[in-house]
This record gives sequence, structure tokens and C-alpha cells, in this order.
Amino acid sequence: MTSKVTYIGNLRCEAEHIQSGTIVQTDAPTDNHGKGEKFSPTDMCATSLAECALTTIAILAKDKVNIEGAVCEVQKLMKAAPRRIGEIVCVFKFPWKYTDEQKKLIEDIAHNCPVAQSLHPDLVQTMVFEYSKED
Repeated sequence: MTSKVTYIGNLRCEAEHIQSGTIVQTDAPTDNHGKGEKFSPTDMCATSLAECALTTIAILAKDKVNIEGAVCEVQKLMKAAPRRIGEIVCVFKFPWKYTDEQKKLIEDIAHNCPVAQSLHPDLVQTMVFEYSKED
């Protein structure tokens, strides 16, 4: 078992990661009757794309690039009828200067991370990569 999710009331759930015991709570978003005091489930989905991309880059390119301090700003755009995520925009900002070959490696890995490959093909994944011009 990966996790146990409990509905705790007031449009809030609590998920426990079984292996570590880490607890994460989610709220319904403010545009769908929630308080918006925590990540919504769809926020978590969008955020997972960025986390997976960065983690996978760190694993697969660890001997070729340093991504320490890299940041990804995530924007989730919803669609209606049916209500779903229509687009996830990930703007990756890397604080290091890389060669063209290293940039290609980073971008290929990001576009092919497990979460990117698991999301429905109708969900637009926009990935923007910004690199430092200085060392």
C-alpha cells in the first residue's frame, strides 16, 4: 500500500504516506466550494509533474549536470465540462550555466518523467526552461 486517504470533513482530506508516516492534507479549491487553505487535489497533480521532472533529472543526469537550487513555478489551468485540468505550465529556472547538450538532456528527461508519461494526452503540458547565463 502506498498511502491511506481519509476524508476528515469540510471538504478536506488527509493522506498518510505509509512508508514514512508523512501526512499531507488537501482542501477543495476556492472556485469549487473549498477554503483553499491547502493544496487542492488538482494542485497536487500539477505540482507532482514539476517534482517528478526535477527528481528524474537529478537521478538520470546526476553525473552530467548539477541542478541544486533549481526551481519550478507551476500554473494549473482548469477546464469545465467535465471539470478537469486542461493545462499545466511548468517554468523551470536553473541557476547554472549549461552546454547545449546538457540543456537537451535536462529537457528530454523532464518531458519524459514518469508523471509526464502518466498524464492523459489531452492534458497540455507546457514546459519552459530558463537557464542562468552566468556560472
